[in-house]
Amino acid sequence: MTNPIPIRRDGRRPRVLDLFCHRGGMAMGYHQAGFDVVGVDIDADCASEYPFPFIHGDAIDYLYAHGHEYDLVHGSPPCQAYSPLNAYNHKTYPDLIAPTRDAMLKVGRPYVIENVEAARPELRDPIMLCGPMFGLRMYRHRLFETSFPLTAPRHPNHQALCARNGYLPSPEKPFMTITGGRHSKAWQRAAAEAMGAPWITTIRGVCEAIPPAYAEWIGHAYLATPPALGVAA
Repeated sequence: MTNPIPIRRDGRRPRVLDLFCHRGGMAMGYHQAGFDVVGVDIDADCASEYPFPFIHGDAIDYLYAHGHEYDLVHGSPPCQAYSPLNAYNHKTYPDLIAPTRDAMLKVGRPYVIENVEAARPELRDPIMLCGPMFGLRMYRHRLFETSFPLTAPRHPNHQALCARNGYLPSPEKPFMTITGGRHSKAWQRAAAEAMGAPWITTIRGVCEAIPPAYAEWIGHAYLATPPALGVAA
């Protein structure tokens, strides 16, 4: 049964601000949960594929200026600073989890912060979501810190085999490995479908995406948590 679309007291659907939005994986999930979505990213190229209203600019600056206009604020700060791959490329990346949280707390709206497993020490009591929890044929662990109660679905054992990165799934290895590389267009399309994000058409876009199913789960959890219940003032 489809959940009814939640409506605010002023007659509008609840609004979520999607910071560091990339190409809209989380945005689509919140939309499916019943939210109107606005995305913000410093990368203007994201506008070509982001499926909802997009604002080109600094995410934290926009949050300070406009965060109070939204019912929920989601942030996916860049993860490269925490990625194990950075041990090899030795580049300097911004560490934006704490500044993002500080801004969210000052704005005072319910919030979600997403990042990779390696960022766990920077997050406060995060829960982990993974593809098979939602019937997806991919293992993709992501952590979520929330200002409201959030539990994870049952996490099935990782029994299915994964195709090597860059290879298409097969009956023997039905799960995809979705990470960066010089991949074929066929691989990119298959990865986007496996992710549940078929509108994304670039390899980088799909490799950085988060499955919409994760955000749909989180969105429903937020709306079901008193005093939210989809009627935030």
